[in-house]
Amino acid sequence: MAELSSNWKKLQAKLKAEGTSKTPAKRNAGERSPPPAKRSKVADSAARQAGPTGKLSRRQISPRKMGGVHSSRMEHEPRHGPSPSLALWAEDNDISAEALAEAYDLGLKDNSMMLASHQDKVNHGLSSGIEIGKYVAMDCEMVGIGPGGHESALARVSIVDFHGRQIYDSYVKQREKVTDWRSAVSGVSQKEMRFARDFDLVQRESFDILKDRVLIGHDIRHDLDALQLSHPPRDIRDTAKYPGFKKFGNGRKPALRVLARELLSVDIQNGPHSSTEDARVTMLLFRKHKSGFDVDHANRFAPKAPATSMHAGKKLKLQKKKKQNNRQS
Repeated sequence: MAELSSNWKKLQAKLKAEGTSKTPAKRNAGERSPPPAKRSKVADSAARQAGPTGKLSRRQISPRKMGGVHSSRMEHEPRHGPSPSLALWAEDNDISAEALAEAYDLGLKDNSMMLASHQDKVNHGLSSGIEIGKYVAMDCEMVGIGPGGHESALARVSIVDFHGRQIYDSYVKQREKVTDWRSAVSGVSQKEMRFARDFDLVQRESFDILKDRVLIGHDIRHDLDALQLSHPPRDIRDTAKYPGFKKFGNGRKPALRVLARELLSVDIQNGPHSSTEDARVTMLLFRKHKSGFDVDHANRFAPKAPATSMHAGKKLKLQKKKKQNNRQS
């Protein structure tokens, strides 16, 4: 027992000496000591498993198998290059941009299409670098000719694509004397005619754009007449004749300005008209109500049903009876 007490005293003396040698230096006044590090649950668990020896067994060291979902945060490798976009995918699969926009209802959450107006170039002619799709919208401005200026003549042509981008815009030289420029409405004056293109050129370029495409317009017949062009009725969508818009016309054809205000919350034509802006509004109206236009188009141009079998049978009986009467006579 005396030997055990003696060893205990030696151990205490040794511990006291080691503690004195590891005493940290005094800190300056106002210097805060760092808070003790918190031990994580994993560290506490490891300490309990280590036991008095402080070592983990091989079984304890081997990681535990886990499923596909990890609770810990995983570091992802950085991506190299841009991610593939819908537009590139559509191009690779020979799908037009307008078909993609229609399928995914892109760009129609608001009237953002109208923001394309700041890129318009008046009297620019045919825009380059734009792949024209299936749908185009057109609007024209007129001036007055003849006595009193009551007869209309083409003065400006504007065409936009499915996305509202300017495809074509041109002033048109007058072949007859203008008696009323209608500048307050048309936005056209004699000054613009200095840079206008010949009617034949504008007509030919417009025809090349409209050919084999679906044409959207507002009371488009007047615009086609001014261009002296025709277009298949099957390939026309007229916002002035669409049944769903009739209620805004008070018994007459609804004005484009009224449709823009009521259906798009957009104010247009407060001053001189812009045919490019009007064409863009017309396209926007068509796109936002395209499903209705499609139903109306299917109803008007549905193929006629073939004669029923009953009618065919009745016709055959009449033919047989006629042959019998001829034999008897």
